[in-house]
Amino acid sequence: MITAARLIAEIADIARFRTDAKLASYADVAPIPASSGLQQRHRLNRAGNRQLNAALHVIALTQARIHAPARDYLARRRSDGKTPKEGLRALKRHLARHIYRLFTTIHRRDDEPRLGVGTAPSAPCLT
Repeated sequence: MITAARLIAEIADIARFRTDAKLASYADVAPIPASSGLQQRHRLNRAGNRQLNAALHVIALTQARIHAPARDYLARRRSDGKTPKEGLRALKRHLARHIYRLFTTIHRRDDEPRLGVGTAPSAPCLT
């Protein structure tokens, strides 16, 4: 519950991120190249929101421990030749993508016109 509140507080208005990549970059989970010679690697960018990154890290660790699809995702990354740390980074990026889609869906629903307080059509009292 606290992690969800932290996500909501740190992201604030999802409309300020045009793509899921922008959110991932803001959350420090977007990979940047760190290759040397024939070794092709990526590392995390440390210039973004550390609190949001910490919240995603808690979610990723919890899912890696108890959520079967996340364990399968990490196993696929391991079979691709990634280290456990790289697999966790990929899971955090995957979670950022999922959270972006979720928040934009909620944001679109909030933009729909709806009846507010005092705008309901008048109806006779039946009591």
